[in-house]
Amino acid sequence: MSKKTLVLGASLKPHRYSNMAINRLVNHQHEVVAIGLREGVVAEVQIVKGKPSLENIDTITLYMNPKRQVALYDYILNLNPKRIIFNPGTENMELVALAQAKGIETEIACTLVMLSVGNY
Repeated sequence: MSKKTLVLGASLKPHRYSNMAINRLVNHQHEVVAIGLREGVVAEVQIVKGKPSLENIDTITLYMNPKRQVALYDYILNLNPKRIIFNPGTENMELVALAQAKGIETEIACTLVMLSVGNY
């Protein structure tokens, strides 16, 4: 079942984990939207900048350090995803608490590992 996923902190650089995640999510037939610091295309997914209006986001997978997340708290929470995945290096207990208070599931995990073992 496809889970519409927002990759937040998307990179055009192939060696970056966010870039690998976009490719793997597409390979697993998930609908992907991506927001990054630079616009471009990865695996036919357009990376956009800013805070676009998005709907029906199942999962947000984070690829930005906690300091950069602070300015996006309201944006992230108002997208009302079913869950947020905090990839290694993005762990942020403040955002975890805010999300859980809104009934959003949180996971401190690695999207790439979750996809490879089939528990995404």
